Amino acid sequence: MRLRTPLALLGAAVLVLVGPPLLSTGGGTGTGTQIPGLRLMVPNTPGGGYDITARTAAKNAEDAGLTHGIEVFNLPGAGGTVGLSRLVGEHGNGKLAMSMGLGVVGAVRSNDAPRTLADTTPIARLTEEQDVVVVAADSPYRTVDDLIGAWKADPGGLPVGGGSSPGGPDHLAPMLMARAAGISPRDVNYIPFDGGGELLASILGSKVAFGVSGVGEYLDQIEAGELRLLAVTGPERVPGLDAPTLQEAGYDVNFTNWRGLVAPPGLTEAERRKLIRLAEALHDSEEWRTSMKRNGWDDAFLTGEKFGDFLKAEDRRVVSVLKELGL
Repeated sequence: MRLRTPLALLGAAVLVLVGPPLLSTGGGTGTGTQIPGLRLMVPNTPGGGYDITARTAAKNAEDAGLTHGIEVFNLPGAGGTVGLSRLVGEHGNGKLAMSMGLGVVGAVRSNDAPRTLADTTPIARLTEEQDVVVVAADSPYRTVDDLIGAWKADPGGLPVGGGSSPGGPDHLAPMLMARAAGISPRDVNYIPFDGGGELLASILGSKVAFGVSGVGEYLDQIEAGELRLLAVTGPERVPGLDAPTLQEAGYDVNFTNWRGLVAPPGLTEAERRKLIRLAEALHDSEEWRTSMKRNGWDDAFLTGEKFGDFLKAEDRRVVSVLKELGL
């Protein structure tokens, strides 16, 4: 079964541009991308995928001369729904955006959040990336078959950690792995963390048997030998990484995550268009293209109303997949 069909959905987080008032001269004036006082909210802890995406986007936008003085700040909690509530409460604030992705879609559902992404102004979907299946360097599991063999023998005894709430990408990916391996998703001991930064400490400290997170979040630790990469969840191997896809290893899983930007409700059309223009200029910059390649991100650019339609479809698909998995 090709899991990309029920799940073309998945994919987690992008930028909120924050900072002191910007200069009225300099980069970005010709393209209308200067937004004085623009702020970028990250709805989880430092070191996670939303955080890395947001800080990369902010730096790239400044290096490309699109805008200046961007501030990035973290407001973690409840899988991103604390930040979402804050964003929605900033009605009419055209100088705020939030980095987000599939994890927030799932967290809204799993936490029965009072605010949803339908309450926001969609700006852009920026990236798509695969998840990675990783263990600590001293783990006894050297291959994905080693890991899944032990997991099948004792599903509840091998906790898996992810940087998203139930319904998010780091939860859905191991649930799909479990089903493909013949393990009931209901038997999986999934431990959620508020972002990849918190998850990393638990993997390295052997508090979880293995972790699932975005490829860009753990590239440094994989390359440094702190984490052992066992497999990737997408349709193809990640260039530069020595690990099979789950499908190559014999497990019918094809899963990717995505990340993007949303803004508060109640923006004027001019404010909405300016945020979209900034995202478009960032997307077209050499700085952003270099960062995508370095982080293993794939281009998934989509803006405005089309991104809004995508968000509605993702919500429906998350519900469908959770029902399909019996969760």
